[in-house]
Amino acid sequence: MDDTTSREKVLKSVRNALISKLDNPYQNVDFDSAVFEQFSDSPEIVFAQEFIKVDGKFVYCSDDAEFAETLQSIMTQNNWDSIHCLDQGLNDMLKQRGVKLTDDPESFDRMKAGITRCEYLIARLGSVMVSSAHTSGRRMNVFPEIHLVYARASQLVPDLKDALKGMKEKYRHDLPSMISLITGPSRTADIEKTLVMGAHGPRELYVFLVDDQV
Repeated sequence: MDDTTSREKVLKSVRNALISKLDNPYQNVDFDSAVFEQFSDSPEIVFAQEFIKVDGKFVYCSDDAEFAETLQSIMTQNNWDSIHCLDQGLNDMLKQRGVKLTDDPESFDRMKAGITRCEYLIARLGSVMVSSAHTSGRRMNVFPEIHLVYARASQLVPDLKDALKGMKEKYRHDLPSMISLITGPSRTADIEKTLVMGAHGPRELYVFLVDDQV
């Protein structure tokens, strides 16, 4: 009986509040001004700084040729026999420049490194926006031990709102079923407060920012 009485009191208060509307006491709140401070550096520098803070590995390349050359050098340094790639465009571009890639389904479970594209790079967060719309799908963002991301300079945006606006303009009424942010390698400290890298995904994350070719 007491619970019913308390419930009725709450509902009555709500009804009275809806009937007796008051003027908005915060009419002068500025919703148009930017919430964050403006960058003191270029978005490229801001992204690189924030990305490195979360243990990401950032590489700038002036064009696709330099990207392929740098990628081959990293493969040699880390003794990677090949890189798993499901993106036909990247496959064609890199194989033409001598980079050894594979898309063999039977070797998927044994891959060391995998490469994908992304939707956007978000400078303020140092984050990579990915989606299921690309041919790499969902699994290539989480399965490889080492995730390599190929991005163009035109995909770099200042804030998350800019990336979301770009997604709406790009896909309109057919947004991908999965849109996610990747901020550094996968990590957890849930077990005995010990930091473990690669617990739920890649333990290393590379971003190759390639300048747009004119």
